[in-house]
Parts: sequence; C-alpha cells; structure tokens
Amino acid sequence: MRSQQRSPGSLAALALITCVCAFYVTTAVDIPLEVEQLPTITAQSPSSLIAFPFDESFPMTCEAKGNPEPEFRWTKNGQEFDPSLDPRLMKEENSGTFVIPNNGNLTEYQGTYRCYTSNKLGTAISKEIEFIVPHVPKFPKETLDPVVVEEGQAFVLKCDPPKGIPPLQIYWMTINLQHIEQDDRVSMGLNGDLYFSHAEEKDSRRDYCCFAAFPRIRTIVQKTAMSVVVKTKNSGMSPETANAILERRPSLLTPSGVKSETRIVKGEDLKWECIAEGFPTPQVEWVKMGHQLPVKAKLENHRKLLIVPRVDQEDGGKYMCKAKNTLGEAIHYFTLTVEEPPEWVAEPESQLSMIDSDVLIKCSASGTPRPTITWSVNGEPLRGAPAANRKVLDDTIVLHNAKASDSAVYQCEASNKHGTLLSNANIMIMNLAPMILTKEGEDYSAVEGKGAMMHCSVFSSPPPTITWSKDDSPESVEGPRFAVHDNGSLEIYSAEKDDAGQYTCLAKNTEGSSAVDAVLYVKDPTRIVAAQEDQQILMGTTAQLSCLAEYDKSFSNDFEILWEKDDMAIGLNHTENSRYFVEDGILQILNVSHRDQGVYTCVARTPVDRDTASMLLMVLDVPDAPEYLVLSEHKSKSVKLNWIPGDDHNSSTTEFIIEYEESQWEPGNWKELLRVPGNHNQAVPKLHGHVDYRFRVSAVNAVGRGSPSEPTERYKPLPSAPDKNPENIKIEGHLPHEMDINWEPLLPIEHNGPGLEYKVSYRRQDVEEDWKEHMVKRHSFVVTDTPTYVPYEIKIQTKNHQGWGPEPRIVTGYSGEDFPSAAPKDVAVEVMNSSVVKVSWTRVHKDSLHGHLGGYRVNWWRLRSLADSKKSHADKHTLVFPGDRSHGTVPGLTPFSEYSLIVMTFNGRGNGPGSHPLNFKTPQGVPGRNPVFRVTDVQRHTASLLWAPPSEPNGILTGYLLEYQLINDTEEVGPLQTVDISKPGTTKWTLRDLEPVSKYKLYLRSCTTVGCGPAVSEECTTTLQTSLASVHGGVSTQGWFIGLMCAIALLTLIVLIACFVNRNKGGKYSVKEKEDLHPDVESQGMNDDTFCEYSDNDEKPLKGSQHSLSREIKAGDSGDSLVDYGDEDVQFNEDGSFIGEYAGRKERKRASAEIKATVQTPA
Repeated sequence: MRSQQRSPGSLAALALITCVCAFYVTTAVDIPLEVEQLPTITAQSPSSLIAFPFDESFPMTCEAKGNPEPEFRWTKNGQEFDPSLDPRLMKEENSGTFVIPNNGNLTEYQGTYRCYTSNKLGTAISKEIEFIVPHVPKFPKETLDPVVVEEGQAFVLKCDPPKGIPPLQIYWMTINLQHIEQDDRVSMGLNGDLYFSHAEEKDSRRDYCCFAAFPRIRTIVQKTAMSVVVKTKNSGMSPETANAILERRPSLLTPSGVKSETRIVKGEDLKWECIAEGFPTPQVEWVKMGHQLPVKAKLENHRKLLIVPRVDQEDGGKYMCKAKNTLGEAIHYFTLTVEEPPEWVAEPESQLSMIDSDVLIKCSASGTPRPTITWSVNGEPLRGAPAANRKVLDDTIVLHNAKASDSAVYQCEASNKHGTLLSNANIMIMNLAPMILTKEGEDYSAVEGKGAMMHCSVFSSPPPTITWSKDDSPESVEGPRFAVHDNGSLEIYSAEKDDAGQYTCLAKNTEGSSAVDAVLYVKDPTRIVAAQEDQQILMGTTAQLSCLAEYDKSFSNDFEILWEKDDMAIGLNHTENSRYFVEDGILQILNVSHRDQGVYTCVARTPVDRDTASMLLMVLDVPDAPEYLVLSEHKSKSVKLNWIPGDDHNSSTTEFIIEYEESQWEPGNWKELLRVPGNHNQAVPKLHGHVDYRFRVSAVNAVGRGSPSEPTERYKPLPSAPDKNPENIKIEGHLPHEMDINWEPLLPIEHNGPGLEYKVSYRRQDVEEDWKEHMVKRHSFVVTDTPTYVPYEIKIQTKNHQGWGPEPRIVTGYSGEDFPSAAPKDVAVEVMNSSVVKVSWTRVHKDSLHGHLGGYRVNWWRLRSLADSKKSHADKHTLVFPGDRSHGTVPGLTPFSEYSLIVMTFNGRGNGPGSHPLNFKTPQGVPGRNPVFRVTDVQRHTASLLWAPPSEPNGILTGYLLEYQLINDTEEVGPLQTVDISKPGTTKWTLRDLEPVSKYKLYLRSCTTVGCGPAVSEECTTTLQTSLASVHGGVSTQGWFIGLMCAIALLTLIVLIACFVNRNKGGKYSVKEKEDLHPDVESQGMNDDTFCEYSDNDEKPLKGSQHSLSREIKAGDSGDSLVDYGDEDVQFNEDGSFIGEYAGRKERKRASAEIKATVQTPA
C-alpha cells in the first residue's frame, strides 16, 4: 500500500494531523451515557483531609460515571483497602464514597488513600488523599530553673511549642493573662522565643508564660511559667563605670552566622527576622542587594521582621539585615530562591477518535525543581501494560492505527518536592452512526425581528454532516439569515412571519444517518408602549409608576409585568406590612421613604421575549440636619460657625437658619438669630455681651425645613455697653398738666451686661431751656407740672455697668390735653332733600381747643312728625366728622319731620361744649308701604279690597294708586289696569267687570304730592258663579239682616263692658288666658286657610287660589280690623317712659269682637 511507502517524517506529520482532528472532535462532543464509554471521576475528596475532633464524620468521596457502570476499589498506603470489611465505616451503594465516623480511635485510619474506578473499558484513578488525625498538642511537664542574668546582658526565654495543625499562634503573657510588653528591646521571634537585647531590673518576674494556640483544632496550651532574676550592678560604682560596662556593640541573637539561604514556594509569604542584642538597643535596617526592597514588602516587630507577601520570581536575590548602635553594627546576608510546584503546560485531554486513526496524548508540566512525568494506563504503570502500536516520545504518547481495543484511561502524574498533579485522559476509539440527542417534535417560539435558535445535538464518530430543511422541502435552508453551528443548532437572524413552519434536522456520517423534526412559531414582539417618566415625589406620599405593553395574544395567560428596583426584583407580598402593590401594570409604593429612591425597571415578559423601560424615582424630603457644627474665631461681639450640610434629598437647600438658646432668661427656648443662603456653610452672627449662648443650624429647601443640628457647646461673650436705645417711644397726656413717656424696653439679652438703666431727657420745644434728666430702671416716666398741650423734645439713652449706649435720637411729643372750652358758632342747616341736610359751622379757634383737634361731632334728634302735631322724644343720633372742617352732611332723616341739632368739637381729652340747638324741618317724601292690603270678597266679576293707611305717610296723603292685571296659567301677565283713588280716607274698594274664573295680580301704592311710595301686592281668582249671599243684591242689604247684626253687636259690646269692669275690680288672669279669650285676629286670619292671602312681596306667587269660596266665611276669617294691620303708635311720656301698650291691646280686642259679630250673623 501507498501508506507503507511513505517516509517516517511523512508518517509523523500525518499522525499529527489525524490527532489534531481527533482532539478537535473530542473537545466539541460530550459522549452521552447511552454510549459505551470509559469511567470518569466526577467527584473526589481534597488531597488533605484533617480529622478535626469537633466534626461528626469524615467522608472519603469518590464518584464516577461510565458505561458500563463503573466499580470502585481503594488502596491505603499502596495496599488494597476494602471499606466494606470494616463495619464501622459507612458505605454508600453504587458509589465509591465511604464515611469514617468520629466515634472511636481514628489513628488506625490515618494514611494515604487512592480510589480506583473501573469498567470493562478501563480504569480511572483519583489523586492521593491523605487522612490526617491530629493529636492534641501539649507542652511537656518540666521544672524550669530561674534564668539569672546580669543587668545589661542579653538573654532568651525559650518557648519550644509542640507540633500541631497549622497555623500556630504564640503569645507571651503573665499568669494573670496580661501581655508581656514588647518594644525595640524585647521582642518575640518567629520560633516563639522571647528575646531581650539587654536586661533591665524591671524584667525580674516569676510568671513568664508561653501560650501556643492552634485555631483549626480550637486548642490553646500553656508552658510552665518561667522566672527571671536580673542582678543589678554594685551601688557603690560611679555612674560612669556602670555605663561603661553596659554599653556594647550589637550582635545577632537570630539568625546565627553571617549568611543563610532560603527556598520558598511561589505565592507563599516570606518572613525573615534579625533580632540583635547590645546597648544602646540596636536599630535594624533591611536592604536588597543591588535593588530596592519590593514595593509590597512590610517591616514589622519594630523593623526586626521583614515580610514579603505572595513571593514571585522577581523577589528572588540577595538581601541584608544590619543591626547597629553607636558602638558598631552586625550584618547577616540572606539568599532567596523562589521555587514552584508543578503546573500544567499541556494537560492530557480526553479524546474520541475513529478506528485506524493515529492518536497523540501530550502531557507537559513546569515547576522548580523540574517535575517528573509518570505515565499509567488504567491505573497501572505504562511499562506494565505494553502495546505494539504505542510509543512514548518525550512528553507525548502516540497510538498508531488505533483500534477499539486501545480505548483506555491514561494517567499522567507530574511531581516535584512541592507537589503532585494527576490527570486522567479518556481515550475512546470507536465508529458510530449519528445519534441525535435532541427530542423529536420540539416546539420553538421566536419573536418577529429577533433571532431564533433550534437545536440538534448529535453524537457520532466520525463527526456528522448536519443539514436543515423546511416543510418537507428537499432543499436545505440557506441564506444570509440562516446559520448552522458546529453543535448542529440552526440559528435564524431577524425572524419573519414566513419563517414559521416545520423544520427537519438531518445528520449523516459514514456509518449512517438520523433525522429529527421541530416546529417554529413566530410571535409578535413584546413592546412597552407607555412607560412612566422620571418622577419626583414627596417623602411619605404614594408613588404610582405606570407601564403599558403590547404582546402576542397567544400569550394571554403567560404574559406578566414585573418590576425591578436597581436591577433587583421587587417582592410583592400582599400582606398588611407590604408597601408595594401592582394593579393593571401600575406599581404603587405606599408611604415612600428614602430607601425607595432608585431606578425602577418595568419588565414586560412572555415565555419568548421581554421588553424593559426604566425610570428614575427621586424622593424629595426636607434636608437632613447639618453635621459637625463647630465654633471658631471667638470675639466679644461675634463668633464664627462652620458646619457640613446634610443630604438635601434632591431639593437644593435654599437657606440655613441659625438659632440660639440662652440659659439665663429663657432656657430651652430656641430663637432665630440669622439666615444665610443655602450655598454657604458658615456664618458670623453678631452677639450680645454677657449672654450664655449655644447654637444650632437647620436647613430649608422647597419641601420644608429640616431637623436642627446637634447644639454647640456654650459660649458667653464678655459684658459690654448697650448696643441700642429703646424704640417705639410714646408720649401721651392723660391729664392736663402731665406728660406720660413710655417706651419699649430692651430685651434681657440686649442688656449686654448687668445694671441696665434708662436716662430720660426732656425740654420744651417752643422755648429755650436746658435738658432735664432722670435715671430710671422701669420703662416709663411721668413729667408733672407741665403747661397744657405744649411741645416737648424727648430722648432716652441706655446705660449699664460697662458704659453708655449710643447717642439717642430726639422725638417730639405734647403734654396733656384739656377739654375744649368753646363751641362752634354760626351753625346753619341747608336741606338737601327729604332725608338729607347739610350742616355748616364756624371753626373753633385753636386757643380754645386745649389739645389736638380730633374733629367735630353733630348730635340730632327728631322732635315730631309734621303730619301729627303731638311732639315725641326720639333717640339721639351722632355723626363724627374727623379733622379740621366746617361742614358735613347728615343722612338718614325721616321726611316731613321737625328736628333739632347741636355741633361740638372734641380732642384727645373729650368733647367741648355744644352749640345752641338749631331746629329744622324736612320736606314731604313718598309714603311708606301699606301695612295691610287684603282681598275680602271675590265673586264672578268683582273683588272687594281692604287696606290700611301707611305707617309712615312722610307727608300729607293725597290718595292711592290701585293697579291690577290678569295672569294666565303660565304666569304670563296681561296689560296693567290703573284705578286712581283721590280720597286719602278711603280704605276699601271693589273692582268690577273682572273675567270669571281668572287669576289677578293687584298692586296698591300710597301717594303724597311728592309721589307714590312702594307697592304692596295681592293675588286672587274670580269664581265661576255668584254665591247665595250675593243673589238679588245680597242678604247683607236686607233690613232684617241689618237689624240682626246690630243686635248681635250690641250684645257683644255689653259682654265686653262687663268683662272690663270685672277686670278693673281686681280680676286677674294669666297672659295665656288673655290670649285664649282675645285671639289676635290678624294672626288667626293669616294661619287659617283663606281664599286670598296678603303679601307685601310683588314677586310672591299666589297660593291657595283654588280654594272653595265657602271656606272664606269661617269664623274669624271674614274680616279684620284695620287697627290689627297698622303699626302700633309707640309713644313716650316726657320722662321717656313707655305708654300705650295696654291701650293698643284694648283696640285689638274691640276690633276682634266686631269681626266675630259680623261673621256670625249670616250663620
């Protein structure tokens, strides 16, 4: 064959290419367990397992997979070990793991273990596992002689700690667990010994104890206490001699010799120490020869210890430590060599190769010293399992024309003195038709416009060729939007609706083919269409964040909106304490706090895609209290305050409020002192002397004012003279010959010191005279024996024990006033109209005012009505005209009346004398409203009216104006008809020629020569037919009826006279009885259901207009006395007493009797 004629170099190259291909396939395919394969260890214990006494058990773990299922065996210290033979060990079924319980002597289990897992194809081995059973470390029991040393000599206290599980921590303490103080002279070495560079007398003690702590086994042990005796020098020696003996050049206590060499593993921490003895105490220096000390190097233990953490190759080299004092120096040289444990350069990989291919297994490792490489196959040394087609070339094993029988587990072990590496490489040689691992008929959902991925996981040897087709098409899918990956998956970029359908994955190799179907659905994308914008919200309120999304309707049951805060999901637990609620995509946050501030993300999610929208929620709140408020630059009248502003909570600070509190007058009461802009963090407020201040600061922003800072310490400036004089000086004169001076006193903190007084100075302004001065402590002063109402100049100045206040300003005031002594003259009245007059007078001379003119007062009263000759005494009325004036207008007078008035002036003391009374008359006006207007009888074509004259005629009545108009059912009115009644004594009228069964509106006005007054109105409705009482002229016109009425009236009059006589003889009855016997006819008539009602309101609609006419003749409803509807004439005697009440009642009673008699006659 041609392959046998090729040169060895060509064969080597071909083998290399074949191996690389096999390696490539292996790395890309994970052999499924359905395929026969070598065992692979999946879990194992760490290389070191320590049996700590506080652990309950210790598992030796060894788990593996393979086909056939692998079996397990163990070796201990290179000998076969069967855990199942020891009943104390707990073995797990179908597993190589066994558990060593901590319930006895564990020492017999101590050793090095290794797990082997095998099936018919090969064997894999674990790394060695060392099971360590630590013993409890103890110091030996011993008796230690005291250490006796001369003062000034060096000595060492040995610790010699017992061996145990690292790390080891050593402490030197006393019996009372007080640490031995360490310094330049006394220090502990890395080995735990305590070094003294020279002895001092204070070193003598009997309780030096070394403690060794082993944290991993939670153990601390103590060495027997040691005693030190320091002998002092002879006290008779001179100090110079004693010092000459003690002083000596340095020498190293550790390390010994001049040089030493250290080998350390890369990554560990290097620790070197140089501890020297001598006097004076030597100082230690460290140097790296030819270089700077590493940047990461640290000097500890008073520079005696050099630590280089995480050593690497660059830290290697030569170092020097030098201990020196004034007498000399001692040097030690260190050589550092950095070594490394084994590290993989090329770790052997598991491979899947075809039959008759060449396989290369490479294993290479680095390290210092160089690691040794050892090969094994199925757990046996390579030389113990020879194979004709296998060669070892340096760090590579070559399998030529590999067969299925060459499948095995190859182990490569790289080791040096610092460690060992072990790797298992499964070499599988097989040919296999494609095996599709993906399930048949998988459904995939993609989103329109986004990518889709359909899987087709295949295992085969040699590697298969994979193609995809759609909807049973013989052509494979291809194009820029389609890609088949090496693992068989089909990816579609930017999926479209037409991409939906059934896809087939076909895998082929030289051994056969296999296919699987999948279905792709293309969905509408999920999209957030309305999201909340960034929001600012007040602390403690409720925030609402909205989110509206569109999605594929096939996901109606699977769509959800989630919320995240700062990329963390928000838990929505609908409990009483929960503050988060989501409803219809709206997130509600109740009682917002500072921790709710952040970036909130709305996540609209379906099973196939999602869309997000983020918004920033900023919580607004009042500023936090300023911090670190301090006082500086203390001065007599000021102090400087500095502070650091607190968090403004997203609303810029606009200002700072500085408050103070003093401890003498109002302790605990904080008052505002100063405000500064929000961009300041310091202030210099002005202060008052002799006040024990403390300060605090609070910040203000748009939300409000924040909490105050912590108060400062107290500061009390020295006393000083007052800074100000009193303000709001008031000069008043309550009596004619006095002047009261009052002022607003200084606040207690404005005193600036003790002993505050006021100097009151005054002098007349209108004459030349000197200032008169008085010292007072109160805030008022009365100047006596002053002329009446003369000007004064006044000034008030403060003073305390430290001196005078500033120069005061001068104010002007007047002394006390007296009553005016003259009345206005030439008083005249000009009548403007029936209710207004103009009053004029001559001003009172200022010499008669005796004070500040307040104005003029006009008093007037009504004497009588010109329509009635009887005089009346009405109330007095007053009108004030302030200022200096000579006339005024008096309104509100009653027309057609006679009045009297006087005029007087007034000042701050009171009124002056009045002018001579002046009488005047007002002209006629229009009359007032008629108090009574009523319809008394309504027939088919007529209506009888009754009224009373106006209570205030305001002149001489000339008659009445009666108007009426028709009103239809829709309240529309007809033309207005007018009746002019020229006789003023008329109080009755009958309207004729009215429409039957019609509603009328009636108006009545009283008139004088000036005009007619306001109208009163009434409504009524005419009837369908004339009543019996009206037939043939009516019963009331018959003679017999008139005689009967006269008889009844006479009888009623006799009864009333008898009652009146009886009452005057002493008969008494209560007011209630009187009201029952003599009811008010007007009230009775108003309350009963009358046919027509009286109304004094023009706009008031008619009520009860449809009542039957027969109800009108009920007792008490047929008529009323005019007296009942008129205003009672209230009269006063000359002394002002009230008369006429009883007379008015008699008149009403008489009218009531007359009405009753009239009504009863027809009955």
